[in-house]
Amino acid sequence: MPMMEWNEIPWRKLERKTFKLQKRIFRASQRGDIKAVRRLQKTLTKSWSAKCLSVRKVTQDNQGKKTAGVDGKKSLTPKQRLDLVSNLRISQKAKPTRRVWIPKPGKEQMRPLGIPTINDRALQTLVKLALEPEWEALFEPNSYGFRPGRSCHDAIGAIYIAINHKPKYVLDTDIAQCFDCINHKALLDKLNTYPTLRRQIKSWLQAGVMDKGTFVETPEGTPQGGTVSPLLANIALHGMENRIKQAFPERNKPTRRKRPDVIRYADDLVILHSELEVIHKCQQILMDWLKDMGLELKPSKTRITHTLNSTGNEQPGFNFLGFTIRQFSVGKYKSGKNSRGEVLGFKTIIKPSKENIKHHYESISNIVKAYKNAPQLGLIKKLNPLIMGWARYYSAVVSKEVFTKLDHLITQRLIAWGRSRHPNKAISWVVRKYWKTKGNDNWSFATWEEGMRKTAYLVRHKEFPIVRHVKVKGDNSPFDGNLVYWSSRMGKHPEMPHRTATLLKQQQGKCCLCGLTFKDGDKLELDHIIPKVKGGKDTYSNLQLLHRHCHDRKTSQDRGMCDKHQIIEEPDEGKLSRPVLQTSRRGDSPT
Repeated sequence: MPMMEWNEIPWRKLERKTFKLQKRIFRASQRGDIKAVRRLQKTLTKSWSAKCLSVRKVTQDNQGKKTAGVDGKKSLTPKQRLDLVSNLRISQKAKPTRRVWIPKPGKEQMRPLGIPTINDRALQTLVKLALEPEWEALFEPNSYGFRPGRSCHDAIGAIYIAINHKPKYVLDTDIAQCFDCINHKALLDKLNTYPTLRRQIKSWLQAGVMDKGTFVETPEGTPQGGTVSPLLANIALHGMENRIKQAFPERNKPTRRKRPDVIRYADDLVILHSELEVIHKCQQILMDWLKDMGLELKPSKTRITHTLNSTGNEQPGFNFLGFTIRQFSVGKYKSGKNSRGEVLGFKTIIKPSKENIKHHYESISNIVKAYKNAPQLGLIKKLNPLIMGWARYYSAVVSKEVFTKLDHLITQRLIAWGRSRHPNKAISWVVRKYWKTKGNDNWSFATWEEGMRKTAYLVRHKEFPIVRHVKVKGDNSPFDGNLVYWSSRMGKHPEMPHRTATLLKQQQGKCCLCGLTFKDGDKLELDHIIPKVKGGKDTYSNLQLLHRHCHDRKTSQDRGMCDKHQIIEEPDEGKLSRPVLQTSRRGDSPT
């Protein structure tokens, strides 16, 4: 092991070395060279570079980096991180996970999470670095959940492509307790990895959980909360699409029947076809296939409907990942056209689901009620992240009317909030006090922010333009080495903030501190080149986009310096659009 301090590790060199190994694993898996895949995976899991990156990810980058497992450890010093790297090796006995119950979004039900220890999280991350490239070369193209470079919007884009030119029947279903019921033996057999890694993964699967001091065995399922669990769940569900398509050969001569479209996001999936009998047959095939993995469909969430017409008691259309997807009969002037220019007579509309709209508005109303006696600035700062996140998520579909309606309802709710604070004042007085003009909008809920010396405005949904999302190409993967394609996609994603996307384009997809290209899964943070406390402005010329760990390091440097800055030149490879501002003193990121 190299003898050096944590803050002296050459992270750029380590990341390049690890990614080169991952790319080789991906290509070997693509060509079916299993012997090379296993050899490279063993090399990666023994690599000091990969071990360092795994420890950094779980102790500095991950959102739950300060969440403790059963051993109570929740943050490590730089020396402890290096010790963990030295002791990280495959075939360690796993400790039980700590069970935590969290509420499901918009529901009263609780979801169990299993929090592994920091040591197990680091080891799982190391194993994921080795396994993910192999399986990314094998996964089916219409699998979108928990995969690098893919998102909910890609799944919705795939559905739109499947039905845009032809109405179809839909099997809309969900796998019951997918993470909790996966058969361990079936999963390990499908994983088909080398013995040492198989034993390690089996140890994690059967480690058990500690729930309020009580040990509970885990004879089946993968613990939600583990770093490697989403990948294992995807491996367990791999082959579903191929099995269904095998039952329907592509455009066979007797029937000229096209194969059904199977689109899956984690344990949520839809099957689309123009014939009802095909949908029923697919449902039976799916039920039989899932039995081998110890899984079954959830009856309460399984329904067969049609995208355009009513079927029995079922209304046309269906909900998927928070979107409502439906087709409407329209006249020829509003109708879509097929590839030959023929009028279809219907239009495909995708918009936010009513349930999600209702839940979003209720969340806003609850915050307004809770901040009844709080300053206006506090209410604005609490609401803005919620509104921005929700609006960005739905800004890729038909949401203009929904955004306008929500803004109107929120304005009415805020007027009631203002009147409750000033019951003896007229509405006109309340409006003049709490609303200001912003451009052409006379209804901007705003107040003066003394610390920033500017007016703070409440973000409105309608401020977010509707921009269509471009679906990921076929079975492309971030491990294919096309970093230009993947970094450009990051900036165009609907959930990417505008300012972040602008900086990403200016920096040519690279971090200003380490010079490495941002990859899917990297945590991006905005940094002020000259800190605000030292007079730095909140402008593009004073902003840069950094990895979270790079941002932590620069923040530590900014705190330790004595008002000294030094302009340094860019690294030779991957020059950015402007020089990087660094401090003269090196420091470690805070834990």
